Amino acid sequence: MGSFITLKSSDGFEFLAFEEKPAGPAKAGLVLLQEIFGVNTHIQEVAKLYADQGYHVLAPETMSRSKSGVNLGYTPEDGAAGSALKAAIEGLPGRPVMLDIQTCIDTLAPSGKVGIFGFCWGGLLSWRSAAMLNGLSAAVTFYGGGMPNESQLTPKCPVLSHFADDDAHIPLDAVNQFSSAHPEVELHIYAGHHGFNCNHRGSYNEAAANLARSRTFAFFEEHLCL
Repeated sequence: MGSFITLKSSDGFEFLAFEEKPAGPAKAGLVLLQEIFGVNTHIQEVAKLYADQGYHVLAPETMSRSKSGVNLGYTPEDGAAGSALKAAIEGLPGRPVMLDIQTCIDTLAPSGKVGIFGFCWGGLLSWRSAAMLNGLSAAVTFYGGGMPNESQLTPKCPVLSHFADDDAHIPLDAVNQFSSAHPEVELHIYAGHHGFNCNHRGSYNEAAANLARSRTFAFFEEHLCL
């Protein structure tokens, strides 16, 4: 069963990360980046799912520099609260959350190659990490909000991206522009809405989630384990 551990960033800031370990030796490490709803039940379930595949997983509280212990649901009120916390983190000078993510990458290094993946805001942070941080061998983004606005970034590792064709937050024309700007990114578009992977949300699409997950497993296996 997973649990929260305390990590310290290079600037001395301490934050919590939810850790799940595989039953046997880890075949690689994975940093899992949350949506705007915190390291909630869904993110903890995802961490266990990937640990069951043999990965050592760390899911940092990326909102810690504003508020620790965030665990929201998916009501409109939760969305508003999460959006405000995200804005507070995005507004910090120098984007210090990237230091926290780098700390997780470094912590996982003894487990082998390290990958990163995330959902919505976590997808955007994963995209930034692929371009800005060190020690990553693969990155996967699920409906990364804001990614098309940061297409000027150049990833340093292979990237797989999942988007929906009817996403009110990420217009399809923006996704297509992003794809044109980054032909090196393996990009898939699914029938569905924003949050299609999360079985706690009304937008959950089981078929899309299962297909995206199988592609993600294969991608990580190829780039982290072979």
